[in-house]
Amino acid sequence: MLSWKRRVLALLLFGTAFGYLEAAVVSYLRYLHEPIRQRFYPGRDPGELFPLLTRDQAEAGGPEVRKVLLTEVGREAATIVMLASVASGVAAGPGQWAAAFVIAFGAWDITFYLFLKLLLGWPASVFTWDILFIIPVPWVGPVAAPVLVSVAMIAAGIWHIYCESAGRNVHLSGWNWAAIVIGAAIIIVSFTLDSANVAGGGLPQPFHWTIFGSGLSIGIFGYLSAAASRNPQAVTLSRAAG
Repeated sequence: MLSWKRRVLALLLFGTAFGYLEAAVVSYLRYLHEPIRQRFYPGRDPGELFPLLTRDQAEAGGPEVRKVLLTEVGREAATIVMLASVASGVAAGPGQWAAAFVIAFGAWDITFYLFLKLLLGWPASVFTWDILFIIPVPWVGPVAAPVLVSVAMIAAGIWHIYCESAGRNVHLSGWNWAAIVIGAAIIIVSFTLDSANVAGGGLPQPFHWTIFGSGLSIGIFGYLSAAASRNPQAVTLSRAAG
């Protein structure tokens, strides 16, 4: 079995390569979509993603537009499957799968924006708004928000794999899991609170940084408290995953 360093390196390299692939696909899609967007929003800067096309506008765009949108939903779902699959192949056991997944996911997310900047000169800044996900509703927020989440995920994932490889498992009790899940749910809420407005063709409202920060803090605290704990009666990640 590969050493923990080589496993982490493999995950980071995959995430980086996948980030470039994703950025390349998005650059093609933007060139493809821009004539359609200009039809409904003439004169809009190509670097401005909002307002989005509404359902009625997409329908008016013809079957090709609807097909592209459905393809985009499938692409996002396939992305998660691919990241989950590579995590399964690299993890030393079921307990390391979640750690491997968040490393690959975080590397993919961060490098995606870096390569978009290289290919398209976008985003203009870390506070530029982006469409983060569209399943099942649009997730939107400043680029800085998902990047912060990804940094935390990579750090936690690397630490977890290192500890398990060294025989010092990170013990996650029920309340640790609850804090992580609740924190993640709050973060998702912060990304989707404005989804109805954005899907209806509106411009994004000010981002809910307080809600987002609360969710991120709760999740980080939930993991760090487990990482610092030496409670032998706590449930390990490997047991929970198994």
